[in-house]
Amino acid sequence: MLLYGPVDVVLPDGRRVHSDRPVTALCTCRRSRRYPICDTSHRRPARRTRSEEQDADRPADRSTVPRTDPAG
Repeated sequence: MLLYGPVDVVLPDGRRVHSDRPVTALCTCRRSRRYPICDTSHRRPARRTRSEEQDADRPADRSTVPRTDPAG
């Protein structure tokens, strides 16, 4: 999100962030190390969580058809 002119941003915890730049980019993805100011971190791939890494290491379940008991 781009804001024009000097801006003061008030965060939910009450802190104020001031920018004197003519155009200030605010972070909306929350990946910025300088949050709430955008540092273009959204351009880098997001880090995977441990559970996502573990899921990626597991073999995929190839069965797509539900199995039924032949005995009925």
